[in-house]
Amino acid sequence: MQKSIAQRLQRFLPFVTLALLFVALTIATPHFLTAVNLASVARQTAVINIMALGMTLVIITGGIDLSVGSILAVSGLFGTMAIKAGQPIPLAIALGIAAGLVCGLLNGLMITMLRINPFIVTLGTLEAYRGIALVVSKGLPVHEIPERFSYLGDGNLLGIPFSLWVLALCAVVMHFLLENTKLGRYSFAIGSNQSAAYYAGVPINFHLTAVYAIAGLLSGLAGMVEASRLMTGQPTAGLGYELQAIAAVVIGGGSLQGGEGSVIGTLIGAFIIGLLSNGSDLLGINPYWQQVTIGAIIIAAVGFDEYRKRRFATA
Repeated sequence: MQKSIAQRLQRFLPFVTLALLFVALTIATPHFLTAVNLASVARQTAVINIMALGMTLVIITGGIDLSVGSILAVSGLFGTMAIKAGQPIPLAIALGIAAGLVCGLLNGLMITMLRINPFIVTLGTLEAYRGIALVVSKGLPVHEIPERFSYLGDGNLLGIPFSLWVLALCAVVMHFLLENTKLGRYSFAIGSNQSAAYYAGVPINFHLTAVYAIAGLLSGLAGMVEASRLMTGQPTAGLGYELQAIAAVVIGGGSLQGGEGSVIGTLIGAFIIGLLSNGSDLLGINPYWQQVTIGAIIIAAVGFDEYRKRRFATA
């Protein structure tokens, strides 16, 4: 009973934190609660949110993906190169997303087929995929993209940023996947106890590969949204984004030990990071302190999770 209450409090904590931060920024600066600023926050956080949805699935299985920022760069670069080459924009977007899917699939295959720890595999592909982006582009960004491509990242639909509609669709699909499909149930089972899941007949390799492929696909989509916002394909895009995606999941109640996480929690965690960044800019706080703050929040969230598990393990 006590454990159940503590788990509910932990799930509720991100909501309280987001509400308090929203109120604090509204009081601290008159520029925060404006339509222009809130739309800007929504667009800026949409990219991290989309990536973090894929990271949620990975972390639930007890894994990690450090390569999502590099996958974002590869996808955005390939997509914009296709647009510049004269391909239709929808096809180019699909090609960018497909590039992310392939990268994620390769991650999953190396983890499952070669039996290498996900941290090591994705640490290696973080550098490898970034290197591919730099080699293909020769270190130069892709410019001269048709203006209509900007609609994906900067357009509005019914007065709401179009990127938020994309995020909402991804969130609904991911929530359904986690709650109503075998992949979702097996992901929780693998993260909670992989050995038990194996002996229960769960196809571990297939589902882990699928999880990393989905994470790559969502990073590819995020890469196209980011390229649309910037109207350029940058081989250096997404630097440090993997940290923010992991932070969003952890702040939202996900456990790095696996077996815990939710779409709603991740969305809240990503918006907390977005508000911290936006609030720091509005208040003139040194942007380097944002990195310190995010790192401290990750340590605090993981520390709280470890304390909770130790406490109830000995209870």
